[in-house]
Amino acid sequence: MINAEMIIQLYQTGGPVIAVLAAMSVAGLGIILAKMLQFAMNRIHRVAEARAAVGMFLEGHCEEARALVSQTRAPAATLTALAIQGLMDGRRSESRLREEVTRVGNDQLRALRSGLRPLELIASLAPLLGLLGTVLGMIEAFQALERDGTGVSPAVLSGGIWQALTTTAVGLGVAIPAVAVLTWLESRIERLGQEMDSLITRLFTHAPSADAPRAD
Repeated sequence: MINAEMIIQLYQTGGPVIAVLAAMSVAGLGIILAKMLQFAMNRIHRVAEARAAVGMFLEGHCEEARALVSQTRAPAATLTALAIQGLMDGRRSESRLREEVTRVGNDQLRALRSGLRPLELIASLAPLLGLLGTVLGMIEAFQALERDGTGVSPAVLSGGIWQALTTTAVGLGVAIPAVAVLTWLESRIERLGQEMDSLITRLFTHAPSADAPRAD
């Protein structure tokens, strides 16, 4: 378990680089928790209702399909409800309706991607900062070797080296979880985007065209 004494020792070993990495770790954890909460509240995993509604709509059960996707706030269901409502109203051409649906879908995906850029930055910079701390520590160790000449004990030199390598270890410890979670979050968003695109394509491909002439 990490305690306050270990944190103080790490700071004394790595200096300001460790402090920056600790701040990046806290910021990354906050972003991860916020994104997890956002995904859970928006229920991005809920696509079953949207799939069922598309099937019902294409079979002619329009009202039932609209009612089904109105029961959840999941992005896939919200987008499907918008498309179904537009096709049922028939007040807009199919091309304009599809543009509107695409815009709303892109806005939903953009909102889900918000906050991922800082997490990506943390994942990229953490190992580099750790390496910087190691290089600075090695420079300090060899400067001490130069000052003391040949009287430096190998144990003292090795102690300086392992202290310098501590920042690299901390940097990797911050970066690896950030990369793993970032990849998982991006894959969830990508799968949702593909699912939404598939649902909307089915609707506009198989539904009666809204561009067909209507009787006055």
